[in-house]
Amino acid sequence: MKYLSILVILLISIASVQASPAKEREIRNILEERDDQIKELLGPEGTEYTDEQREQLRDIVNDMMDYRQMAQYALDEKFDELTSEEQEEFVDLFSRIIRDQSLQQLDIYRAEVIYDNISVEGNEAMVNTTAVLDNNRIPVHYRMINRDGDWVIADMSIDNAWTAESYRRSFQNIIRRRGYDALIDNLRRRAERA
Repeated sequence: MKYLSILVILLISIASVQASPAKEREIRNILEERDDQIKELLGPEGTEYTDEQREQLRDIVNDMMDYRQMAQYALDEKFDELTSEEQEEFVDLFSRIIRDQSLQQLDIYRAEVIYDNISVEGNEAMVNTTAVLDNNRIPVHYRMINRDGDWVIADMSIDNAWTAESYRRSFQNIIRRRGYDALIDNLRRRAERA
């Protein structure tokens, strides 16, 4: 019986090790496909964009983002104190702001992407890449989770600044000094401008 237990553990370990490279390839393929779509839509440097193209680009860039996960992390413990309606409003406002920011500097999406490392542990993955643009090397990292069979981005870092983590520091500072109502009012105003 003892040997059977050891054999089962070994088989599970081997299966998980073999599954990891397959998951790594899957994640890389997903990200490469997204990059190809973006580059095709952007066209060569200096290209002007129609409103329709900007909306398509916004959808491609943001389709893989798990805004609820990011918003929950950014708001920390306060998120669980909100009603479900308040949570939905917060996630909506937060995602609108992030979506708008994603289109501020379009040239970054023209960069050559080098996949340095993809590591998968269960339903979580860390993707480390380098974006090369005009001889500048910019580290871009993704924290990803598998949600209902799809790999989505739970946070991302450009040049070592994590999006949700940065917002978390800012939001907590506002909540400490002026309260949650001040934060949500600020987000409403920013979302209206987005």
